[in-house]
Amino acid sequence: MMMPTKNKTHATILLVVCVAVAAAFNVAAAELQRFDHLPVKADGSLDILVIGDWGRRGLYNQSQVALQMGKIGEQLDVDFIVSTGDNFYENGLIDEEDSLFDESFTQVYTAISLQKQWYSVLGNHDYRGNVLAQLNPVLTHKDSKWLCLRSFIVNSGNVEFFFVDTTPFQDKYFTEEDQKYDWRGVLPREEYLSNVLKEVEMALEESSATWKIVIGHHTIFSAGSHGNTQELVDRLLPILEAKEVDLYINGHDHCLQHITSQNSQLQFLTSGGGSKAWRGEVKQWNPNEMKFYYDGQGFMALRVTENEIGVAFYDVFGEIIHSWSSSKHTHMDF
Repeated sequence: MMMPTKNKTHATILLVVCVAVAAAFNVAAAELQRFDHLPVKADGSLDILVIGDWGRRGLYNQSQVALQMGKIGEQLDVDFIVSTGDNFYENGLIDEEDSLFDESFTQVYTAISLQKQWYSVLGNHDYRGNVLAQLNPVLTHKDSKWLCLRSFIVNSGNVEFFFVDTTPFQDKYFTEEDQKYDWRGVLPREEYLSNVLKEVEMALEESSATWKIVIGHHTIFSAGSHGNTQELVDRLLPILEAKEVDLYINGHDHCLQHITSQNSQLQFLTSGGGSKAWRGEVKQWNPNEMKFYYDGQGFMALRVTENEIGVAFYDVFGEIIHSWSSSKHTHMDF
């Protein structure tokens, strides 16, 4: 059986992306959209890059991070890129014609290795703008690598990625008086949140993937300036632990971070160093849980094989500053 080429894989995704985005654009609480992005390397491995909190027209070292992503992306022959949200600062996009999209995305991530599919979730800064603009297939027509949905699934064979729209979970965004948020498609809020949790739990339950990875913008646990997100600790974390999720990957705090759980196999990974960083606010943390914290710019690489998963954090100079791996044995029934 012939393996599909990367170009064919990309083309297949693009054929369905407009339909999928249009569905999410109109129906926020529908069943989670699912995309197949299967490994194309001969050994079945999958390599991705993860970046968050980036869209600042190349400023605050965004361009330098993008440059290193391009180099590492070529070395690793990456399959796709994940964005953990806060894609456009300070207040998302005005509309589909906003020049911020080109100046912060298309004109920054220009390396050949980064012209792969980008899977993006929304952050709280994105919700301050026209949310529906970021979800609109018009942007995919402008730049074919762009795909942003609220919550969705990417199936990559041995690993499945579950993207979760975390901004509506946080109470403070609904009471802040100095910021406005675009809640179209989210209200009534509790119904929306209940649907998201139910859909994620069901999808995790039905998943037969060896590795399960959940991606959201907001932290669950973090020693950074934003700290823990209690609403996710209360409502999402129990599901992740019960369904034996391997990694929770987020942005929001502008740092690179790795916290391990003492209650489960779950690892908490922050990749929010896409541009503005160096806040200098680090909370004390149990050293048995805090494996790595870097208060600066950078990004994360993730490699998945049938039996092993590996993570590497890169700084703005393209140097590996932390790595971690785990393995598990799979059993086949005959």
